[in-house]
Amino acid sequence: MGTVGEKMKALGAVGGGGAPVPVVCSSVRNHRFRVSFSSSSPSPGPKTVEQVGIGALKSDYKPGVFDDLFLKLFRNKLVQVRILRSLFPPYLLELYKMLIAPIGGGKIAAMMVARVTVLTCQWLMGPCKVNSVDLPDGTSCSSGVYVERCKYLEESKCVGICTHTCKFPTQTFFKDHMGVPLLMEPNFADYSCQFKFGVLPPRDDTIVKEPCLEACPNAKQRRMVARNIDITACPKT
Repeated sequence: MGTVGEKMKALGAVGGGGAPVPVVCSSVRNHRFRVSFSSSSPSPGPKTVEQVGIGALKSDYKPGVFDDLFLKLFRNKLVQVRILRSLFPPYLLELYKMLIAPIGGGKIAAMMVARVTVLTCQWLMGPCKVNSVDLPDGTSCSSGVYVERCKYLEESKCVGICTHTCKFPTQTFFKDHMGVPLLMEPNFADYSCQFKFGVLPPRDDTIVKEPCLEACPNAKQRRMVARNIDITACPKT
């Protein structure tokens, strides 16, 4: 056993003859090297807290047995268009339907609604403009609204969400509560949408047969796990 001075000199000799290196600093350096090495090494062993956290974040959500039920109930609430009705003052919708909608065979009401839609709904749908559409009586009227690129459709990238939470409830709202027929024709190729106020929607709308969009995140996941099922139809329609 040597003295403390002899030990310090020995450490200095190992370090290349420079100033003696304190033992505590040497242990800290070794500790840091071990942490860095273990975090990048794939060797098996107990996982750190960081590794466990990252693994938890990467876990995929797996739908449960009640998911479809909750989704259906949510859609039914939206179809009742209570949200749209709550945006209008009391009795305004009833008065509009009773006093304005019958004027001029409904054309005046349709043109007014088209202009109000452009002025008030661009925050939701994106840039849009009034355009002319063909009416069932063979005439044309400036009661259309052309949405250049619907933000709601572009962000959802889902046929079912577009049709069940936007198209069908909106058509029902204007017809039942304002007396203005409406046909909405979304374009799933470029995310545009044509509103046709004054035009009744068909009884059997073929939009419910639209396939999933290529960009739909749910469709991509289903293609990875699909086995002997039709992955072209949107499960939300």
